[in-house]
Amino acid sequence: MASLSELLGLARERAEKMNLPYAGALTPREAYRVLELAGGAARIVDVRTRAELDWVGRIPGAVEIEWNSYPGSVPNPDFELQLKKQVDNEALLMFICRSGARSHNAAMAAAAAGLAECYNVLEGFEGDKDAHGRRGKIGGWRHADLPWSQS
Repeated sequence: MASLSELLGLARERAEKMNLPYAGALTPREAYRVLELAGGAARIVDVRTRAELDWVGRIPGAVEIEWNSYPGSVPNPDFELQLKKQVDNEALLMFICRSGARSHNAAMAAAAAGLAECYNVLEGFEGDKDAHGRRGKIGGWRHADLPWSQS
């Protein structure tokens, strides 16, 4: 099993290859392992909408801050302020959304705001769409059978 430094090294290698403006990118399983290994020094920041959290499911212990609101997908003008109020500036932050796109933007914004240890969780909570246009069967936190709950 990989160590914390090995996982973060792999995430940083991905950042270089993908030309990411933040620390790195992790798969859902890697992100969960980082949570286990880093303890309270690492946090998952779920940037999905309240509707997604309520209807699709939540990650236990995640910091929940909408990147966009529902309905209308209106950007959250207070995202950075809310983030800085809810996490330690030195924390290792792993951003997750439905598929990895909004969390990429959130990780960029957080890094630009001065938070150094920002990572995107690739595949997101639900993963990519399958041939039928449905999520949840190809990649993602749920598909990896990681801890989550539904209202």
